This record gives sequence, structure tokens and C-alpha cells, in this order.
Amino acid sequence: MYLQRLLGYAVALVAVLGVLGVPHQADAQSRAPAPVPAPAQAPAPAAAPTVTFRGRAFDTCLTPSLSTMRAWRSSPYRAVGVYFGGRGRACPKQRNLTKKWVAEVDRTGWRVLPVFVGSQSPCVVAKNKRHVRMGNAPWRQGKKEARQAVRAAKALGMLKGSALYLDMEAYDAGNSRCARTTLDFVRGWSREVRKYAYLPGFYSSADSGVRHMERARKAKEADLPSAMWFARWNGKPSLYGERSLSDRAWTPHRRIHQYAGNVTEKHGGRRLSIDRNTVDAPVARIRS
Repeated sequence: MYLQRLLGYAVALVAVLGVLGVPHQADAQSRAPAPVPAPAQAPAPAAAPTVTFRGRAFDTCLTPSLSTMRAWRSSPYRAVGVYFGGRGRACPKQRNLTKKWVAEVDRTGWRVLPVFVGSQSPCVVAKNKRHVRMGNAPWRQGKKEARQAVRAAKALGMLKGSALYLDMEAYDAGNSRCARTTLDFVRGWSREVRKYAYLPGFYSSADSGVRHMERARKAKEADLPSAMWFARWNGKPSLYGERSLSDRAWTPHRRIHQYAGNVTEKHGGRRLSIDRNTVDAPVARIRS
């Protein structure tokens, strides 16, 4: 009897302690900060082959006519940059740039580098780009403009696996708030382009946007561009000697150096004002 009574007291004591402990645990949980969810991973896109070009390329504001492209087959260039979309283009009316044009220049041996000039950084340097600065929802805006880029590329006959280069003109990457906004836009754009099985590239000044992307890569930021087109107008083509980029970054076959700008050349009797580039990078994929 005594043993039974002693056991009963012990059970009761354990029950009381358990009841007292529960509110304390719940109270501690309510005071703890809510966990920050990890960023969702981008869905894996369907694999698509890419086409890589190595050689010299030119880009010019207005897409040249087919007859000019045929005349320029006598030049040392074998790839051409075209401004195929984006609200920030200096030459928005591209009357020569059609699906037929893309197919014909591809058939005659040219490679195409598609450039999308969308919204620009909030701290963009060029005054003529300040009217197209991105807003306060850069991730969402970047994804929206990526979908615009993919639609425009498809309309021109550029297949999955094509590289689409986002043009982000020079900005003050030392402004931390502006740099974060710009990076979020670029990351959103890159993720969305990949979602549709295209390859996101990035064009900017070597000393601003490109240097910024390299810092982001070292910080292990996700969703960065897959190819880097850097502008350093020193007149010396050098894909793998750029001081803003690590030798291990954006390799192999992921770089373009724009080494001269606003120069005039004449080939086959046709004169154009161009920027000069040396390329070892993906281009548009026109044919299956």
C-alpha cells in the first residue's frame, strides 16, 4: 500500500512538471524570429544545344540591310551584334531586322549576337538612359523583361539554346543600394531566360557592370549571367587578360571583348559606324 501511494505521488509530480513546462516552451518559440525562407531554386530547363563562335564581330545601332551584309563578307568580321529588343534601345526602329533577315545572314555564314537593351540601372551614368531606369521591384521587372526578350527572339527565328545578351550601360556600382537593385534585376532576368532554355548573357562596361558581376560571382550569388561581354575600348582585343575578371570566371567559351567603339569602316563599297569585338562565346542558334 505504501509503495503504491509513493508511486502515485511520483506520477502526479511528473504530470505537474510536464504541464508547467509546456507553456514555457511555447512562449520561447513565439519570441524567436521567424526563419527566413531560402530562395526557391530555378526549375531546370530542358536541355538545348548552343552554338559557339570564335572570331571577330561588329555591332552597330541600326541593323544593316541584307545587301550590306553580303558586301561585308569581304571584311574580317563573321559575326554581327543586333539590338533585337528592349525599351532602352537607342535605335528602336529596326526595319531591316526580320525573321527573313536572320535566316538569310545565317545561311550566308554570319553568326548573330542578339542584344536586349531593357531597363537600366537606377544610377546609370548616361543621361540619355535615365528615362528607362528600372523601378522598385527589380526582380519581378527583370523576369518580365526576360519574357519579352524570349518572345522577341522566337519571333526572329532564334531557337532555344540561343544566347541573349542583356545590355546594362555603365552605372555607379559603388552605390551599394543601387548595385543591389541592379543585381536583382540582372538575376531575375537571367533566371527567367534560363527557364525558357535560352542562355543569358550580359554586356556592360568592364569597370562598372562587369566588375560588379565579378564581385557577385565571388560572393556566390545565384542566377548570374552565363556569358560576359565586356567593353574596354583600349584598341587591344584580349578575351582572357581583362583585369576586372578572374582568369577562372566565365570560361571556357563565355567571353566577348568590345575593344573599340564608334569607328567607321568600309567593306565591299558599304560604309558603317561600328563597335569592334573579339568573341569566344555562344551566339544565336538559328537552325536545328
